[in-house]
Amino acid sequence: MAVARLRELLPDYARDLRLNLGSVTSQSNLSAQQLWGTVLAAAIASRGRTALVELEPEALGHLSAEAATAARTAAALMAMNNVYYRSLHLLADEEYSRLRAGLRMNALANPGVDKVDFELWSVAVSAINGCGRCLTAHEHELRGRGVTREVIQDAIRVASVVHAVAVTIEALETSSGIDRVAAAV
Repeated sequence: MAVARLRELLPDYARDLRLNLGSVTSQSNLSAQQLWGTVLAAAIASRGRTALVELEPEALGHLSAEAATAARTAAALMAMNNVYYRSLHLLADEEYSRLRAGLRMNALANPGVDKVDFELWSVAVSAINGCGRCLTAHEHELRGRGVTREVIQDAIRVASVVHAVAVTIEALETSSGIDRVAAAV
């Protein structure tokens, strides 16, 4: 089981992450598809190779092919949108926000899964990428569809833990590599 493997890889100083990874993947207000789509999208957005290698097969065991594609699509589109819209937010000149984006986002209209699931995955990735404008837009869409704050919070919690695990393991692998190189010199 990938979650168990990642928990074993986490160092003692990340004990809280070890516990949180177990809890967010086992106790949730999210459906199984929502949870594992969030895990997959968050693992992609977190850019940690080991986390993705470990979590993707487990996520795929809980997702249909269509849901897995939609989670990947959410991660890909939000990688673009989060940079674009976060930049517009950060620029002092409001005129940029009035300009046409000119970016293709057709998958947002028809993601291939329930729109609520796709929006949850978009919220999760937007949280990782720190785009307030996208977070607000997707949260507004979810609330308009009757999704509770607790469900939205769970998607964000999953994203935060997956991201922290990916960052921690990547740092550990990098510093271990540096230690091996330093020892060889």
